[in-house]
Amino acid sequence: MNDLILHGMIDAHVHLREPGATQKEDVLSGTQAALAGGVVGVLDMPNNTPPITRTERFAAKQALFATKAVADYGLFAGSDGSHLDQVVAMAPQAVGLKLYLDETFGDLRNREPRSLAETFEAWPGPGPIAVHAESESIRVSLDLARRYRQHLHICHVPHPDELLAIDAARQQGVTVTCEVTPHHLFLSDEAVGRLGSLAQMKPPLVSPADRDLFWDRLPLVDLIATDHAPHTREEKAAADPPPGVPGLETTLPLLLAAVDEGRLTPERMLELVYTRPLEVYGLAAPESKVVLDLSQGRYQLPMDGYHTRCGWSPFGGQWALGRVVSVTLRGRVVWQGGELLASPGSGRRLERAVSRDLP
Repeated sequence: MNDLILHGMIDAHVHLREPGATQKEDVLSGTQAALAGGVVGVLDMPNNTPPITRTERFAAKQALFATKAVADYGLFAGSDGSHLDQVVAMAPQAVGLKLYLDETFGDLRNREPRSLAETFEAWPGPGPIAVHAESESIRVSLDLARRYRQHLHICHVPHPDELLAIDAARQQGVTVTCEVTPHHLFLSDEAVGRLGSLAQMKPPLVSPADRDLFWDRLPLVDLIATDHAPHTREEKAAADPPPGVPGLETTLPLLLAAVDEGRLTPERMLELVYTRPLEVYGLAAPESKVVLDLSQGRYQLPMDGYHTRCGWSPFGGQWALGRVVSVTLRGRVVWQGGELLASPGSGRRLERAVSRDLP
């Protein structure tokens, strides 16, 4: 059998750069790249320009997605530590609240202790509080989640040892989930020597030994999310390059190659990229189908030629399996033979599940 049929992936961590940086990506190009990679739903982060920290900005971004998206989507609210009433007001429409506790791309860092505590206390859900946090900041967020009985989600876990701290908190009754990225599973800090600034990201890549530990501790991980963060080649070649890499189009073939190698089962892969993202964020599954061609066997991913506006990938040369032939969303073929068949605005906001059990 040369074809494989799967549910469409849900990528719970993307940066589609609109508004504010459409030279890198926009809603249409980003959701098209998602379909090209077998992803039917994306959750977009709030570190835009301007950041999505006010209700009017959230509404304007919703309008952009409603008119331009070709895949389904959910949007995060953000906070800069002020106007907490505005943050709370975004909660019913947001998939979650994203807080940046450590340095990353953009200017949305929030580490003032009193402000953080007030935000954790006030957030009404139903979506979780998702954090960009490294080392000590993870421990701070775990303590706040315990204190205020919040569902905490740790984005792009920076080091495999942090998975042990997260699991220990779970055992103590903290409601905490977490994700790892494909680049922390398939690349190591050796890629920096080979790719230079194209391999620079936040959190940074780890050693080959620690990358292997991520695989060993994958049972402690809830989901895989790309942290799709496109920048142009020119930006990455600058004296002070921004951190981040694209990943929407490469995750599924990378994971299928890992399944082929016996590193995870097909059932576990589906859990990581489909079932658990929906459960963690309390979302209903869109009706979808992705058909992949496996007839060519394993192949090496190219560096260039992708549908994301930035056009490149840090995974060039990595072994992959499967090519997306078609994507069907709600009974309509939206991607086939490398061509977009959906109209801008045909993507829908991901709906809340009828009932939601905490992870």
